[in-house]
Amino acid sequence: MAENSTHGIRADEPADIGRRVLRLRTERGLTQKQLAEPAYTAAYVSTLEAGRVRPSETALRHLAGRLGTTVEELATGRPPHLATELRMRLTDARRTLATGEAEDAAGLFRALRTEAAALALPGEEAAALLGLGDCALETGDLTEARDRFAEAEALLSHQPLPRRVPALRGRATAHLLAGELRYSCYLLETALDELNASGMHDPDALLLLYTASIAPYMDMGAHARAAHAAELALALAPQVDDPALVASMHRGVARTLIAEGRIAEADASLAKAQELYQQLHIRTELAHCHWMRGYVHAQDGNLKKAESELRTARDMLASKRAALFTVQVEVELADVLRRRGKAAEAEELLRPLLAPTALGAERGAVHAGGAHRLLGLIAEERGDTDAAEEHYCAALSLLERTGAAGDLADLCRLLGDLLRRTGRTEAALDAYRTGLGHRAAPGTTTLGPAPTAPPLWPRP
Repeated sequence: MAENSTHGIRADEPADIGRRVLRLRTERGLTQKQLAEPAYTAAYVSTLEAGRVRPSETALRHLAGRLGTTVEELATGRPPHLATELRMRLTDARRTLATGEAEDAAGLFRALRTEAAALALPGEEAAALLGLGDCALETGDLTEARDRFAEAEALLSHQPLPRRVPALRGRATAHLLAGELRYSCYLLETALDELNASGMHDPDALLLLYTASIAPYMDMGAHARAAHAAELALALAPQVDDPALVASMHRGVARTLIAEGRIAEADASLAKAQELYQQLHIRTELAHCHWMRGYVHAQDGNLKKAESELRTARDMLASKRAALFTVQVEVELADVLRRRGKAAEAEELLRPLLAPTALGAERGAVHAGGAHRLLGLIAEERGDTDAAEEHYCAALSLLERTGAAGDLADLCRLLGDLLRRTGRTEAALDAYRTGLGHRAAPGTTTLGPAPTAPPLWPRP
């Protein structure tokens, strides 16, 4: 079956289209000449009805207009209202994901995917796959998320890159959450490079990619590159009509402002995002705003407010059964609790997170490393140096796989200090030397930043 590039539909074979034209023409009492004029000849219509020629998109539009039908129905035999109804139900499934539980939304998306495939509607099938990928991200099944996003990309492989960007961004996000920071950056940078080189200035696609690149850049410690992406995103925002995209941009930009110590501006940016998410009733993203505002307050030293915001974020995410995001917030909350002198409560919160089903090498490695780091600090503060060393080493093992080298530097310093205090000077020097290659700057993540990614854009 051939692809109609204008309408994004899969047209039937010429013989099928020809039989359809013949039937509709006969039903309407038209001669071949009447159907053909003024743009075509009766001979062309005869050839077409015999199935010996595939009508062009222009010819399909002419014939559909004369026959009182649509191009889609003429090309596929499918009534156009089926696709419209399917798109409306996809919107309903999206609303369920935004306001309810991901598992409920996933059930809707699975049914819609099956239906779209049966109707040969690749665009709608890809939209259902995107929904399934987003559901999997929320529940923490990162392998499932990557697979669904990859399937959506494959379905849209014949489409221009801007159409494929949401699926590509989803795949990059899944790799980021799995701790594969460099590969996440690679996917996003490659797409940006292709878009910019081809001259396809699609503001929505570019804003989506620049915003998505901020998180892996920040986690890798590439602050200048993250700030540059934020500047470009801010410049694109006035050209974008989708409020969810703009809200996501404000949330991403806030991370770069925090890193620069511009706390008030970061909080203002998060307030804009929060207002938009409230209007759109997108609960997961609204919870992320509370999460980041808690982090802003923690950076500013207001630990009481930080705790309040993080508890709100955790409760919202837990109510949606967003398992992975919930435990990630709990790591941030435990850090604040420890700093407030509530070490026992922090430890009680952290220990369940070390189970393989909560966090681990394949499921939030950066935050799993953070949990071990905090447990190491708590153990050290109560004088249990053996337990502290064990947790620091576990954190190092996890973070070595992520590319978050700044976090590794921080852990090397903690481990070196511990070894030095316990009289193992040579081992301490080795830990410090390892950490020297991973110099961290403050104010990026709870754990610290990492090395710069390869440049994509020229900078002065």
